[in-house]
Amino acid sequence: MTEPLFIIPLWADLLGVGLGGIQGAMFASGFQGQRRLDLLGVAIIGIMIGMGGGLIRDLLIGQPPATLQSNWYLVTAVGAALLGMLLAGLFNRINIFIVSLDALVIGMFGAFGVSKAIAFGIPPVPAVFVGVCAAVGGGVLRDMLVGLPIAIMHVGSLYAVAAGVGCTLVVVAHAFQLNITLAAIIGIVVTAVIRVLAVVFDVSLPEQRRIYRRKVAVETGAISIVKP
Repeated sequence: MTEPLFIIPLWADLLGVGLGGIQGAMFASGFQGQRRLDLLGVAIIGIMIGMGGGLIRDLLIGQPPATLQSNWYLVTAVGAALLGMLLAGLFNRINIFIVSLDALVIGMFGAFGVSKAIAFGIPPVPAVFVGVCAAVGGGVLRDMLVGLPIAIMHVGSLYAVAAGVGCTLVVVAHAFQLNITLAAIIGIVVTAVIRVLAVVFDVSLPEQRRIYRRKVAVETGAISIVKP
């Protein structure tokens, strides 16, 4: 495969890994299941959220995983997971913070995924697919690890849809010759805004058997819903 048109800066990739690790560890710290998670379990989930999206992205593109090419990725993921555990007691009570962090992580992994796919010459539609898989991949791994239903496959606040819109905007903006960095920033912002608004206003896709709106997404059940 030819050389990429550009390379995602290491600091930006590490920022995504770090925020994902914090978000994953905070989620795991507040997990209420039949079996409680110990410190190692919380750390592993934080690491998988932080590194999972990048691993899936690079595997789909056909490149050696960037997360395994530098010591900093795992160090950042571990440190972020530990920080997430420390912050969990404070911020798990502030649900809008958790949702906003989750939305930002989705947006970053989606934008980085589609941007890297474009850089390696992948056509627009598959590039969006790569971005969406990178955005939701960490969440899928998280749900599998803790034995929860896979969130993106069930009725709930727009999760993969938000990532899909953001990734599509990145592709469209790049097609109109917009700088890819600026396009990625727009994609991150749009994805995060759609995700947060979907949770606050309880917007979701219709259930396959009948059209109805669930009271609130499972992972954000304590957020107050703004009635239109």
